[in-house]
Amino acid sequence: MTVLRNPVIRGFAPDPSLIRVGDWYYVANSSFEWFPTIPIHRSRDLARWEYAGHVQGAAPGGTLAGVPDSGGIWAPSLSWDGERYWVVYSVVRSVGTAYFDQDAYVTTATDVTGPWTPPRRVASHGFDPALFHEKGRLWLLNLQNDHRPGGQRFAGIVLTELDRETLAAVGGTHLLMQHERLVEGPKLMARDGWYHLVLAEGGTGFEHGVRTARSRTLTGPYELDGRPLLTSRDDPELPLQKAGHAELVETPDGEWFLSHLMARPLHTANGPRCTLGRETAIQAVIWDAEGKPRLRQGGWHPAVEVDVPSSSCDFSRSAVPESPLGWPWSTLREPPDSSWADLDSRPGWIRLRGRHGPESRWAQSLLAQRLTEHRSTVQVTVQAAPFTYTQAAGLILRYDSEAYLSLDLTWVEPAAEPQRGQQWCGAGRTVLSLVERDGKGARQAAVVDVDASAPVTLGVTVDGVEARFWYVRDGVRIPVGRPLDAGRLSDDHGGRLRFTGTLAGIHVRDLVDASFTADFRDFRLSCTST
Repeated sequence: MTVLRNPVIRGFAPDPSLIRVGDWYYVANSSFEWFPTIPIHRSRDLARWEYAGHVQGAAPGGTLAGVPDSGGIWAPSLSWDGERYWVVYSVVRSVGTAYFDQDAYVTTATDVTGPWTPPRRVASHGFDPALFHEKGRLWLLNLQNDHRPGGQRFAGIVLTELDRETLAAVGGTHLLMQHERLVEGPKLMARDGWYHLVLAEGGTGFEHGVRTARSRTLTGPYELDGRPLLTSRDDPELPLQKAGHAELVETPDGEWFLSHLMARPLHTANGPRCTLGRETAIQAVIWDAEGKPRLRQGGWHPAVEVDVPSSSCDFSRSAVPESPLGWPWSTLREPPDSSWADLDSRPGWIRLRGRHGPESRWAQSLLAQRLTEHRSTVQVTVQAAPFTYTQAAGLILRYDSEAYLSLDLTWVEPAAEPQRGQQWCGAGRTVLSLVERDGKGARQAAVVDVDASAPVTLGVTVDGVEARFWYVRDGVRIPVGRPLDAGRLSDDHGGRLRFTGTLAGIHVRDLVDASFTADFRDFRLSCTST
């Protein structure tokens, strides 16, 4: 046996959809407004996972420009029909409103690494779609949304048959079940004469859970299990919280396992803070005497350590081809493009051309990587010559447009002058500007004069909810300002819906003519498990 330690995919890896094809297990995760779209990981033994590529082209038109924070691609569902991989997912363009303004799409591939077919829109009752394959027929599950005043945003689970070739709806839509408690994320499987619905329950926060329902017929009615299969909501001290949004898979030897999302909160004076976002975990499942799934360890609480079968197969196969700016790099709302991310002009460096600022939904010049542990150190060397306050380049810890911390090389007026655009007179200083941003707006945390005639090394050390920024002078780390609150970079800060996680990266802005460039080298992200 092998012991896996949860989470198995660490840092911003929510809504896992787990399947097995031959000796390989695959998990697809939500990507929201980030590229690459729908990252996929693979494993031989459920314990060790590696990046296997992504669903390239999932964003219609190749862009998610304009989608709100935590919008974009939600809850992909991965499946295999014996010949092709299928992925169905939603592109959500409104968050926190009665109207999700979302469209569901399907794409397929004969290999999980692609190429993937251009996405085709299918019936879009709500988000969290999934596919069920049975005897050559194709069925689409979905959440039903009632946007009307007085309606339920989570108004039940529906099922529609699709033509396998055209993806057009065949016949009517069937209401499988409704429940007074919020249910979403439906997955459907058949076993021993029963159809089993695996449902996310209670929302995706600390009330999250997994509930199952079953029926003797595909179109129902479905009987809801009287107890949860998985949840953390009754014990706030559990190390794995927010456990929910699950999918069952069977091993070649007939054992069963459950993928699910969860989070590792930091306990602070302001309440729990999940700065790493929601991550992917695996639990062992057995079937009880009534034919219902139950956690192998008993109860419904997620385990940190789980015994899984050892694999005799080699773990790795041929590497997934990626560009130098591929995984683990991520970009916002568009893939990296040579027009603003240049690897050729200065070998050994990444040159970024500045565009919009850090709160734009359109054209940010940003490359970032996920934080995977609560203790992290990030550093990078930057060379740039800003001559106006509209130009800046540096290091950023980012959750979304209302939650970030950044240390940037930029221009400010001479010390005795106010902010009135004096850069046009030629005078000014090159400084490091430390800015903190939350829902109340951006604030200047510190300004430090620096000599920018040579490259400058910037860094940040994150320990729990404390972020200490620094730069290097004569080989010594010099603190910039006071420690900042990294707890605002979490799902739980600010009292609104947030679904991603903290990323660390490099960014450049030029708000006037998008001509300013900055060069970066030696980006290092080190995450230490606690």
